[in-house]
Amino acid sequence: MNGTKNKLTAGAIVIVALLLLSCEQSYTPKPHAYYRIDFPEKEYQLFDVADKFSFESPVYGKITNLKDGQDGCWLNIQFPKYKGTIHLTYLPIDNNFDIMLEDNWNFIFKKIAQKADGVDPHAYSNPERNVYGIAYDIRGNAASPVQFFVTDSVKNFLRGSLYFATKPNQDSLAPVIAFFREDIALLMESLEWKEGKKDKK
Repeated sequence: MNGTKNKLTAGAIVIVALLLLSCEQSYTPKPHAYYRIDFPEKEYQLFDVADKFSFESPVYGKITNLKDGQDGCWLNIQFPKYKGTIHLTYLPIDNNFDIMLEDNWNFIFKKIAQKADGVDPHAYSNPERNVYGIAYDIRGNAASPVQFFVTDSVKNFLRGSLYFATKPNQDSLAPVIAFFREDIALLMESLEWKEGKKDKK
């Protein structure tokens, strides 16, 4: 009798345990989500830097820290809502074009790209305006996702870089980078030199 009772008790415990286990909910961890980002409509206005150059600048960007002198020109296009800034540096060429190219290459590949997954260069050419350059898309969690320069290789050299005032995270920043990458492309395409223009026939 006791043996039968013990068997029934043990069986009841097993059944209760199975019922409890079957009632447990299984949770699947959700992938990490990012906030939805709203972007403004693409709209541009001409920005003129005295006797040096001009380009189409996005109206949702704010030109700051403009310093213009004989030795060069420095300015930023800031996008406070997105914590992004395009830094621009203009330098006149004075028999040092090769050095400028080398310095630019060293900065990108020896400093910026050290923590990158790769660098994708894209050449740009506009013979009519005498503007030639390269934009570098830097993959991975690098400090700057886009670097670029444009030049006429004789008198004018303009380099730029996109930075965000936040920890680099390619996944979360990807849509923002893509948005401002279009503005950089238009900047390069619309740029005109005030000196060193190619004579039009």
